[in-house]
Amino acid sequence: MKITRREWLGLAAIGSTVTVGGVRRMAAQSLDIEPATRRVAIVIREFESQGFHRTGTAVDNASGDWLADQVRQAGLSPTLESFGLRRVDPITSTLVFGDRTLEGVPLFDAAFTDAKGIRGRLGTSDSRSEIVLTETPVNLAGDGRLGDVRRAGRCKAIVAVTQGRRPGLCPSNADSFLQPFGPPVLQVSSDEAAWLNTQARLGVSVTLIAHVDRTPATANNVVTSIQGVDPDLPPLVIMTPRSGWYWCASERGGGIAIWLEVMRALRTTRPQRSILFVASSGHELGHTGINAYIERRPGIVKRAVGWFHLGASIGAAVDPGTTLQASDDEFDARLTNAMTASGLSVSRRNPRGQVPGGEAEAVHKGGGRYVSAIGGNGLFHNVNDRGPDAIDALAIARFSAAFSALARSMTDKA
Repeated sequence: MKITRREWLGLAAIGSTVTVGGVRRMAAQSLDIEPATRRVAIVIREFESQGFHRTGTAVDNASGDWLADQVRQAGLSPTLESFGLRRVDPITSTLVFGDRTLEGVPLFDAAFTDAKGIRGRLGTSDSRSEIVLTETPVNLAGDGRLGDVRRAGRCKAIVAVTQGRRPGLCPSNADSFLQPFGPPVLQVSSDEAAWLNTQARLGVSVTLIAHVDRTPATANNVVTSIQGVDPDLPPLVIMTPRSGWYWCASERGGGIAIWLEVMRALRTTRPQRSILFVASSGHELGHTGINAYIERRPGIVKRAVGWFHLGASIGAAVDPGTTLQASDDEFDARLTNAMTASGLSVSRRNPRGQVPGGEAEAVHKGGGRYVSAIGGNGLFHNVNDRGPDAIDALAIARFSAAFSALARSMTDKA
């Protein structure tokens, strides 16, 4: 169910009556799915309105405080667990031609330039130009054509045209944030692809500037738990990232909303085993937040009975679909059955044993058991990822029901 902007804004009015899907509805309904859908829409609207959710920034830290308050409203006691980083603060990120300047975003796990930048001829990846033009799908900056150019060491700088599912500048995450490699990379919008290709064929002279400050900063994971009857039993861990590029309405909003809804559904139960919740910052910087969480808890990856990863874009409305990632057939079947019971379906599955996307990677590499949902999303890492048309609030509420049922089935019995 997609909702209009009028409906989106109307949902914020407590006790209001709004028309959703052509039906006049009160804010409170007898069916659980209706108030959950309403809460989902409100939470995501508040989250996106905070600004750009980049790790360790003022927005990110304020958003952590807001999320902690949401946890309190859900009936649990939150804790902010901090970790340090050297934040990248772009100063000038441009590609300068004789009479034109293009704005971009530097790749955060590559080298940077000084304030003067690097001057040279712009050419294609098979040329000997000082500055190479290439392209990259979203989040594959360390692989494919761009990864090859970065590792080749034949150029002084790189211009990378980002190829998202919608036009625009869609920055890639810095998977190697703690171990950067290669020359400076300036990411630019796909809208400029044709013009840049022409300039590269002509071998025009350009100046690439990727000048940044590195600022010592602190970011926070938001954590809480529901205590089990038997604290010696291996816990269940439910995680979702909370940082990223731009407003992140559909990229991060669905996971955050589900995370809170599962708390609401289970807060009054008496599970046999404890349920641990973590919403991690540092997602776009090599998953630094979840790694910090794990480092604080030696042995937790394998000790946990399982991990739920509420990944990117669950319930996105633009080009939707669900990829299921699981450590094994049992966990795959458990989530599939829970989704089916909630009126949801799986679009594709990662091959068993393949390294999963998102924070589930840390669990996979640590030998833990996990199940993970990631949504399709035409606005992934796009500056237009905001507003009511970016999400399907009803689908997110249904995912909340599915993960709540799965969590209950894994914690009611030893």
